Amino acid sequence: MKNQKLQLLLKGDKISNEKLSIKKPGVQLIRINKTDSPDYLFVDLTIDAHVTAGNIDIKIGHQKIEYPLLKRVAQSDNRHGFDSGDAMYLIMSDRFANGDQTNDHLPNTNEQCNRQNPGGRHGGDIQGVIDHLDYIRDMGYTTLWCTPFLENNLPSYSYHGYAISDYYKIDPRYGTNALYKKLSAEAGKRGIKLIMDMVPNHCGSGHWWIKEPPFKDWINNKGQYISTNHHREALHDPHGSHYDAELMSSGWFVPTMPDLNQRNPFMATYLIQNAIWWIEYADLSGLRIDTYPYIDKTFSSNYTKAILEEYPHINITGEEWSVNPIITSYWQKGMMNKDGYRSYLPTPMDFPGQQALIQALNQDENDFNGGWAKIYQNLANDDIYANPNNLLVIADNHDMSRVYTQLKHNKNAWHKAMLYLSTVRGIPQYFYGDEILMSNPEPKDDGTLRSDMPGGWMGDAKNAFTGNGLSPEERDAQSFLKKLLNIRKNAKALQYGKLIHFAPENGIYIYFRIFGNEKYMIAMSKNPKNVLLDKNKYSEVIRDASLFYDVLNDTAKNELTIEANGYLLLKIS
Repeated sequence: MKNQKLQLLLKGDKISNEKLSIKKPGVQLIRINKTDSPDYLFVDLTIDAHVTAGNIDIKIGHQKIEYPLLKRVAQSDNRHGFDSGDAMYLIMSDRFANGDQTNDHLPNTNEQCNRQNPGGRHGGDIQGVIDHLDYIRDMGYTTLWCTPFLENNLPSYSYHGYAISDYYKIDPRYGTNALYKKLSAEAGKRGIKLIMDMVPNHCGSGHWWIKEPPFKDWINNKGQYISTNHHREALHDPHGSHYDAELMSSGWFVPTMPDLNQRNPFMATYLIQNAIWWIEYADLSGLRIDTYPYIDKTFSSNYTKAILEEYPHINITGEEWSVNPIITSYWQKGMMNKDGYRSYLPTPMDFPGQQALIQALNQDENDFNGGWAKIYQNLANDDIYANPNNLLVIADNHDMSRVYTQLKHNKNAWHKAMLYLSTVRGIPQYFYGDEILMSNPEPKDDGTLRSDMPGGWMGDAKNAFTGNGLSPEERDAQSFLKKLLNIRKNAKALQYGKLIHFAPENGIYIYFRIFGNEKYMIAMSKNPKNVLLDKNKYSEVIRDASLFYDVLNDTAKNELTIEANGYLLLKIS
């Protein structure tokens, strides 16, 4: 690795009283760090750049440990992450597909599978994802984000994966570390990039270090539950109090998720090394960082910087759930923040854009403030971002009502949402099941929101993967998004092109994507009548174009007519 330092955490009964030595040519023991507990040691090593692969022999008292030093894959540091040329598919790992029923009920796990419990384990696993990689590829998705597969060994309500009890172990109800590595390899064969959902802000109360932490400050608030205030603004509010900023970062989400103190240098190193290890071990193309602004902000900068120093071309997206673009932009790499804070996060999530999209489609049309104006105004704020083309654009995710529900089960609005998501600037992310109009009851309940993908379990009456049992509306939605994503996959303008939009008028919003000589026009209407568009209005983009090809309907057009409440995706030549 570029960073030749390695810090090992060793745990054992009264281990700090034992004599320690290491043996491996090219590996040097630099320092042995004792902790507040006699049962831990942190051992600092340096690894020569030309060392050969093989075990590092560690002797502790009368015990011997072999720590494997593995050979890197060629060009590992030159791997390329996801970008705006990709379409990301978000899977709730426990709810997508049960490919291995033998891991549903295991003796050493605190919670067993119970598909009848909306908040319980349903049995989705890694094999289930592997079994349906062809479906994911054929739909047109090119990047796969699965909610955490790591061990969450709590008595209940840990199916979501964000209460980790071992950062180096795949939960056995999902499979094994080797199977996760196989998922990455099988996805890669199909041109699908795999990213890992990382949780450096908190762990689960079942983590092995909770009963006896190595340091008294290992967990924030001396290991006692104090809730965060969720005020993200406090972290860069020019008028803010230290009290609010501290509570935002050091407060816990819930009592079962202890908040990690990344200001402890040993905790910081542990989390950084863990992220890099998984990238290397599983051949990942990127990371998604959970609850990004809740992490100590100095650590989050060091964390992402360290990863990018090892992998300069990888991508990292972070969850900053704020609808204020000023807050979102603060965290993006390249921002010149007034308080001097330097972030290294390439891809914040575009929650401001998500809110604007839903409002635009649900509101009555008002050319100045309502309807399409919401999207227009949001995109007009892009100047505040260091790189708006590197935002993760979403219509929904696993923590909010599904887009079809948010749009009040309006199929026309859903089609427009998918068209927008697939053609606007940025990296689009889609939530599993949205392609077949999955919805949820309101008010939102996480267990029902994250319902099982139809066809992922034996005996399901409905099967999204084969189409059996789908309604005509569900089939139409799936077919529409599949066609749209595969168009996008082959259109550089829709992936990387410059965006030019025109202020909404007459209930119609129009924008263009341009890449070299390739041009696309996207038009969406709420007008109750057919409208013939005036080519002269768009002459600065269209110029002397003579042909407009409707790529969704495979027809050529000479006139620019948009049907009542319709939408168009036109290739211009």
